[in-house]
Amino acid sequence: MERESMEYDVVIVGGGPSGLSAAIRLKQLAAEAGRDVSVCVLEKGSEIGAHILSGAVLETRALDELIPDWKEKDAPLKTPATRDTFLYLTETESIQLPTPPQMHNDGNYIISLGNFTRWLGTQAEELGVEIYPGFAAAEVLYREDGSVKGVATGDMGVGRDGEKTDAWQPGMELWARQTLFAEGCRGSLTKTLYERFALGAGSDPQTYGIGIKELWEVPPENHEPGKIVHTVGWPMDSKTYGGSFLYHLEDNQVAVGFVIGLDYRNPWLSPYEEFQRFKTHPAVRKVFAGGRRLSYGARALCEGGLQSLPKLTFPGGALIGDAAGFLNVPKIKGTHTAMKSGMLAAEAVFELLGQEAAPQEEATGYKARFSASWVREELWKVRNIRPSFRWGLWPAMIYSAIDTFLFRGNAPWTLRNTHTDHESLRPASEFAPIDYPKPDGVLTFDRLSSVFISNTNHSEDQPIHLRLKDPAVPVDVNLARYAAPEQRYCPAGVYEIVSEEGQAPRLVINAQNCVHCKTCDIKDPTQNITWTTPEGGGGPNYPNM
Repeated sequence: MERESMEYDVVIVGGGPSGLSAAIRLKQLAAEAGRDVSVCVLEKGSEIGAHILSGAVLETRALDELIPDWKEKDAPLKTPATRDTFLYLTETESIQLPTPPQMHNDGNYIISLGNFTRWLGTQAEELGVEIYPGFAAAEVLYREDGSVKGVATGDMGVGRDGEKTDAWQPGMELWARQTLFAEGCRGSLTKTLYERFALGAGSDPQTYGIGIKELWEVPPENHEPGKIVHTVGWPMDSKTYGGSFLYHLEDNQVAVGFVIGLDYRNPWLSPYEEFQRFKTHPAVRKVFAGGRRLSYGARALCEGGLQSLPKLTFPGGALIGDAAGFLNVPKIKGTHTAMKSGMLAAEAVFELLGQEAAPQEEATGYKARFSASWVREELWKVRNIRPSFRWGLWPAMIYSAIDTFLFRGNAPWTLRNTHTDHESLRPASEFAPIDYPKPDGVLTFDRLSSVFISNTNHSEDQPIHLRLKDPAVPVDVNLARYAAPEQRYCPAGVYEIVSEEGQAPRLVINAQNCVHCKTCDIKDPTQNITWTTPEGGGGPNYPNM
C-alpha cells in the first residue's frame, strides 16, 4: 500500500499561534487580492491547543494587527492584567523589588494559551484553512533539486518491534510550493532542516529553558483577578538562571510555574523538584491553601534571542515562531512575536506565490520584513539581558538595569551565547546530591501523579519515539560520569535506571509518560537521545493551559 498525496500552495507544520497566524494572514491576503491560495495546517496534538502550554500573559500587538475586531469575535481574553509584583525570595522571606520595565503588563491579558489557540483555529477554518489535528508530520520530503517539497505524516499501526500490525496504515504525503515549519521549540523536523541547510551558521548556539506549570483553583479569598507575580532567587542558587510566575486568571484559577535555564551545571538538579519546592515558600504556599490542582504540564522554550536566530528561509520553506526562537525572554512573552513572525512569513510567501516562482525559490522577503519589523527592534533592545545571567544573579540584575536605563537597549556591544546547554553540565563528583523533600500530595506532588493530570496518552504498542544513538551511553557515560541526569531533568519520569540483583544497571525508557517537552533532546550531555515524532494524537491533552 503506497502513501497517498495531496497538494497545496502552502503546508504549515504545527497548529500553534505562529502557524495559525500565518494561515490566517495568507487567506486574508488572498481574499484582498481576489486569488485562491490553498493552505493546510498539520497538528500532532489530538486537537488544536492540545499540546499548547504557556504562562501566559498575552500582549495584543500582533493580534490587533491580524484580527482587529477580536473583541467582537469573542476572543478568550477575559482577564486584563491589573497589578505587577516582582519579588526576590530567600528561603523564608520575600523582598519586593522594582518591576523591570520590560515586565510591565499594562494593557495585557492573562489567558489560557491553549484556549486562545483553539479560537485562532476557528478563525482560520472560517477563512477556508484546512486543519488536520492528530496527524504528526514525521518526515521532510525533498525534490530532486534538494528543495523542500512538503512533509509526510507517520505510518500508523507499527508495533514496538517495527513490524506492521493488522491496523497498519501508511502515512500521507502533503506537497506544497512552500512549507512553513511552526513546530515550536526544538522541533524534530526543524532539527533536520538545521543540519541540511546549515541554518545555524553565522548565529550563536541556541539556548533553552524548561518551563513547568500547574493550574490551580483556589479559594476566593486567595484570588485577585489580573494579579501577576514574578520571582527570582530561592530555590535557585545565584549562578543558576531561574524564576517563577503566578498569574491570577478568571474563575478563581491561578497558573503557577517555574522556568530554569537548561545551561545549569549541577547534574543533581531536578527542575521538577525545584518547582515543587518553590511552592512551599511562605509567600507562595498561602496562595494555594485550601485549593486544588487542576492541570500539569512542561515544555522547553528558546532563550537565545536575537543572537541565536537562525537563517529563516531555505529552498521551499521557512521557520516561524519558536521553531526559530522569537521569544522575548526578559519580557517573559513570546506569543505576540511568534504570531508576528508567522504573519511576516505569510506576506513574503504570498508575494512569492504571486510571482509564479519556481517551488525551490526562497521567500527571502521574510528576512527583509523581519529586519524592518517591531519584532526585530524588540529583540534587539533586550539582546544582552539573558546572556548576562552567566555572571550570576546580582551582576546580571545590575547590568540589566544599566543596559535598560542608561543605554536603552542600544549598548555598543552584543553579549554572545557561546555554548550549547548540554556542554554546561559538569560531572556529578563536583557537586553534592540534593536532598529534595518528599511530596505531601496536597501542595507538592510526585511526577507520575502530575503526568496523570496532563492527560498524556501514547498507544502501548507504538514504537518508542525516544531514540538512543548508542544504547551503551546511558550507563557507560551518563550514569558513570553524571549520575544519570536524565532521571532528574525529565519532568515526566520517562527515564529510569534499573538495577536488578545480579545484573548490570540499565536504562528503562517509559515513553508513554512523555509530555513532549524536548528537554532530553536538549540536555543529554552526549546528545545521545533523539526525540522523534510519535504517532499523531499522542502526548498530553492540556485543558485550559
